Amino acid sequence: MTTKWYNLLGPGLLYAGAAIGVSHLVQSTRAGAEFGYGLVWAVLLANFLKYPFFEMGPRYAASTGRSLLYGYQDLGKWSLYLFLLITVGTMFIIQSAVTVVTAGLVSEITGVGLQPWVISLILLVICLGILLIGKYTVLDKVMKLIIVVLSITTIVALIASFTGNNAKYVEYMASFTFSDKKHVLFLIALMGWMPGPLDISVWHSVWTVEKNASTAQKIPLKTALLDFKIGYWGTLLLALCFLGLGASAIYGSGIQLEASGGAFAKQLIEIYTNSLGRWAYFIIAIAAFTTMFSTTLTCLDAFPRVLSPTTEMLLGDKKPNNQSLYWVWILTVVIGTIIVLSFFLTNMKAMVDFATKVAFITSPILAILNYLAINGATMPEENKPNLFLRVLSWVGIIYMLGFSIYFLYLSFQNN
Repeated sequence: MTTKWYNLLGPGLLYAGAAIGVSHLVQSTRAGAEFGYGLVWAVLLANFLKYPFFEMGPRYAASTGRSLLYGYQDLGKWSLYLFLLITVGTMFIIQSAVTVVTAGLVSEITGVGLQPWVISLILLVICLGILLIGKYTVLDKVMKLIIVVLSITTIVALIASFTGNNAKYVEYMASFTFSDKKHVLFLIALMGWMPGPLDISVWHSVWTVEKNASTAQKIPLKTALLDFKIGYWGTLLLALCFLGLGASAIYGSGIQLEASGGAFAKQLIEIYTNSLGRWAYFIIAIAAFTTMFSTTLTCLDAFPRVLSPTTEMLLGDKKPNNQSLYWVWILTVVIGTIIVLSFFLTNMKAMVDFATKVAFITSPILAILNYLAINGATMPEENKPNLFLRVLSWVGIIYMLGFSIYFLYLSFQNN
């Protein structure tokens, strides 16, 4: 019996779960809160120029039956070492950042007064349980539910915000300008993390291979790309929704948003509740929590899922069992995250800033690796990107290189 196309959906929604996080709940909302609808163009442009690199993950996996990591391996071991260095160098900070924001939301919603690192540990144990019990299959099903709930609650909140009690004052209505260095730095941070780090393209390819294994059949390229496009453009829609929430409920109000993730999340729920009414509390709370929990869960799965085959490839014939490596890496991520949150939580903003800078530097590197892999000899000629996507790829690489260099220039100048 042929499996229905919608039952083959999954990796694209996991992509959405990983991408819709700090870049959406925090950055997109800040963009709307500070500049109204003035940066809609920036969100659209970032998604458009990065599209081909994220699409390369499912395109390669559906065409070859292998993850992008094998495409990197075909380029030479140096590319795998480079990817390993980038991933290990950022995974503790990224996992810590998304987990502690989720913990802040849990504390706000439940009223639990535990230390952030303790709540974070509980969240990570819950995520471990989900992955241990059902591995990819349960992750796939849980994420479908989370994304549906996230989408509905976010859209309902946005519609409601247009009728809320939103006082506006001209003196607080700032317009974005390229002559203001702070505005430009925020723009680069917004576009740099929109829709997510390019590592997700590799994660997506691995999830596609896992989906093939779980359904005992190979996902056709057309279906894999449809799944990806639903996740990708759905992610863009939710980014615009969060920007719209910030623009309608906060822009021009004079409210200064908190800098730290947990405090920001708590403040955000209070602002929307005051604006829309108490009835909206759980709508906003659920939207915010599902946003961050989906990111926490998918990141915790993705890091070990890409690091275990990377380690195997680099070890060659001495490789251990893949599943064992997965759990070694996942426990490494959990332990490292808890250590970071236990001892360095006061410097979270500095760590996030560091991770952001690393992401800017590595984005063009990963984009070039993806481009070389997707146009390599192991890819069937008929499945390679068309001329439009190849041209868009080069424009995107130039854009990311330019933004990375300019960001570093402004950062050093700012210091």
